[in-house]
Amino acid sequence: MTVAVVIVAAGRGRRLGAEIPKQYIPLGDACSLRRVAETFLALNAVRWIIPVIHPDDRPLCSDALDGLQDTRLLPAVDGAETRAKSVRCGLERLAPHDPECVLIHDAARPFLPTSVIFDVIDALRHSDGACAALPLVDALWTSKDGAAVTPLPRDGVWRAQTPQGFSFAKILTAHRNHDGNAADDVAVAKEAGLDVTFVRGAEQNYKITTSDDLARANRDVQVLDAKRASSGGKN
Repeated sequence: MTVAVVIVAAGRGRRLGAEIPKQYIPLGDACSLRRVAETFLALNAVRWIIPVIHPDDRPLCSDALDGLQDTRLLPAVDGAETRAKSVRCGLERLAPHDPECVLIHDAARPFLPTSVIFDVIDALRHSDGACAALPLVDALWTSKDGAAVTPLPRDGVWRAQTPQGFSFAKILTAHRNHDGNAADDVAVAKEAGLDVTFVRGAEQNYKITTSDDLARANRDVQVLDAKRASSGGKN
């Protein structure tokens, strides 16, 4: 299959409260957006990659991706006011290339394992869509004023991650017929009647959302850099 990638990087990261959006905050020698782009560029299976960014972030994006000369990395496209509408902007820009499938990934998930990418791609051979996810293992409760009230069943409950992959033609049609307010692309796909399969994600594929996440990411980068140094610079 010909595989395209949309990197969703148009968010503002307000919950983190940093001076710049989280996807551009340095993690060691590279920000999250660049780390994601490099992960996909390392795969021969990927034919096109397009970042979707906020129009105010063009200088940040240019700096983040400086030096990546691979022609598979297409010029960034401006996003829109919601995540779903931003994804559609990326899909529309990819439409002339007519890929068979597309992977949609958050720019703020910098530690995506290659194995998860290939598992999502493999699942698309027999399903309209596939989503990296983890089954929920913690107990769930409702609360009131901080007090536990009612336990909730957790059987069959998953934590969705990205990449979320789809038949390109089907997810483009689904987005064109959607109001643009879905939380993720699985919701867009399901509303359009598409089948979506969960594949096993990874705990390391977390999304940087809070200051605690950013601190964790910086610790993880230090570990990765130490491993790279001990192996003579090899990944």
